[in-house]
Amino acid sequence: MLDVDPGHDDAVAIMLACGATELEVRAVTTVAGNVPLEKTTRNALRVLTFLGCSEIPVAAGAGAPLERQLVTAEHVHGQSGLDGVKLPEPGFEPDGRGALRLMAEVVRGSSEPVALIPTGPLTNVAAFLRECPELRSGVERVVLMGGSHGPGNTTPAAEFNAYVDPEAARAVFRSGLPVTMVGLDVTRKAVAGPGELQALRNLGRVGNAAADLASYGFGGSAGSGPIHDAVAVAAVVEPGLLETRPAYVDVECEGGITCDETVCDFAGVAGEPPNAGVGLDLDPERFFELLYRSLKNLQEAGSGPAS
Repeated sequence: MLDVDPGHDDAVAIMLACGATELEVRAVTTVAGNVPLEKTTRNALRVLTFLGCSEIPVAAGAGAPLERQLVTAEHVHGQSGLDGVKLPEPGFEPDGRGALRLMAEVVRGSSEPVALIPTGPLTNVAAFLRECPELRSGVERVVLMGGSHGPGNTTPAAEFNAYVDPEAARAVFRSGLPVTMVGLDVTRKAVAGPGELQALRNLGRVGNAAADLASYGFGGSAGSGPIHDAVAVAAVVEPGLLETRPAYVDVECEGGITCDETVCDFAGVAGEPPNAGVGLDLDPERFFELLYRSLKNLQEAGSGPAS
């Protein structure tokens, strides 16, 4: 189950998930983050319409963090959240159940535990765990894109998703569920250069869209920024491409310059047992091979309309 705030890299993450034969995407839920909730929900619907995957329910979740004012990132993703990329208008409507009810029904109705893959602020996941504690046993693990054990990208210490809702991030890390933190330290290695962008475009319309998403704001064929969110999906499909190390992770919700930092205690000096596997390294070649393979599957399936 994906929880997203599209966002260009979220859109690529959705594509990878839908094209990976190893995954079954049971639902997509949306959260305010890169842009407000109305736009992230519309963008998720647009991506799935483009892919011909309108059978996957999309439900809107939290429009604001648990305790703070919403901070968005139009300076990165444009006013729509997916500026610069041609995608169709939504071909179906959001699921009326809303994110928390949809998450609960997917977990409750599954014959096996469900993996949650959040790639935006963790507001929906934290609210689900708080509102449905009886369903925690139905969650296999949480593989999240967020945080950093090194520098941040929104403040010197904080990564954007943790910065937007640090209280939610803290709740997820303290939940007792198996958590994998796919942070900036590894997602920054998932950068498509000219060769990778050309390989994407060689795949046809789906690959062209992915290349446009990856390169928005970074000079088109000259290269791209990191495809952050797709790495979390890849880590579920093919865990071996991500190197992790156990650590106790907590989130600094107070303080000054370190506010909203994901603090990773690898040495155990806090006296707490590890609660997460923290991403340390990524095999970029294997990541892009997986991305190409997944998008090729979508292309060969003839996904989506011609536009």
